[in-house]
Amino acid sequence: MQKRQQPGRRTVLGAAALGAGAAVFGGTGQASAAGRGTAGRELPVPLIVGHRGASGYRPEHTFGSYQLALDMGADVIEQDLVPTKDGHLVCRHENDITATTDVSAHPEFADRKTTKTVDGQQLTGWFTEDFTLAELKTLRAKERIPGTRQHNTLYDGQWQVPTFEEVLDWAEREGRKRGRRVWLHIETKHPTYFRKLGLGLEERVAKALRAHGRHRRNSPNFLQSFEPSSIRRLGELVDCPKVVLLGTLKDRPWDFTEAGDPRTVADLVTPEGLKWIAGFAEGIGPDLTVIIPRDKDGKLGTPTSVVKDAHAAGLVLHPYTVRNENTFLPTDHRRGTDPNAYGDSLGVFKAYLGTGIDGLFSDNPDTALLAAAEFRTR
Repeated sequence: MQKRQQPGRRTVLGAAALGAGAAVFGGTGQASAAGRGTAGRELPVPLIVGHRGASGYRPEHTFGSYQLALDMGADVIEQDLVPTKDGHLVCRHENDITATTDVSAHPEFADRKTTKTVDGQQLTGWFTEDFTLAELKTLRAKERIPGTRQHNTLYDGQWQVPTFEEVLDWAEREGRKRGRRVWLHIETKHPTYFRKLGLGLEERVAKALRAHGRHRRNSPNFLQSFEPSSIRRLGELVDCPKVVLLGTLKDRPWDFTEAGDPRTVADLVTPEGLKWIAGFAEGIGPDLTVIIPRDKDGKLGTPTSVVKDAHAAGLVLHPYTVRNENTFLPTDHRRGTDPNAYGDSLGVFKAYLGTGIDGLFSDNPDTALLAAAEFRTR
């Protein structure tokens, strides 16, 4: 099955990469890119993104998680970025750090607990924008879902919250050690929310990338956001390949909500919507159900036309996120009755990779890589 799909995928990848000016993908684009003088390590197709590192085995967004993902062979390592009170970028999936740090155990910060509305959702906890970097550095990271990943709690307290600058330094060190560049997938989290607080993310991301020489069209990173306006703003500041993240079909980007734009993800994955995205980005990162929906019983359904349509628009696809545990898998790929036990995740990986996607996010890079080996174009 994969052999029938790969030739078209390679052509699209080459075109999308060259459209971004980046020799970032394998396949037929490799020779063409080399002929145009671009440089850098070619990525395999499909590539595997270590989702928040190797978060299936270590607390997410820690150097323990990033390092393990890289050591497992993940092609790209993901960072989610939020700011501190004094404007530093740190790596957390959310600005609410209640579940991912030991902040609740610090009596000196008890009065920082508060209730906020972030992108329309009311949250109570502790938030990065209320802490200076020096204060955040007194905290230790912990497992976000200990009920599901009890084994990860072994590593609670082992690592601090990393800054984006520290991650860029780490990537440079690891790149020198390995003789190849380390690729990153960098997300701006809640950019409209933070801009209203005077903590705009895009300028800070661009400044850090420029300081490390990672702002060019062939630099080893993707920039991603759920808010298309953030991607457009980043495109005015740096030349890196950009990916618009998309939720489920009913979801509406928060910047659209703020601007009164009625479009939802369902509108954005039509041929017309994809053409619009292709005007300022090189790829999309949709929720898995946009690629293969689940039926009323939670089983994998029939693939949609989104892969074909996105490729026709010149876009690559990096959907998210496959995890090994039963609780996250389609019902027809669960095994046994324990929701925290591993199910048939290999079957799920192969089902999605078989649609012709160009990459995939996973908490379990080792499992993902095993599945991807059957579909690789080089």
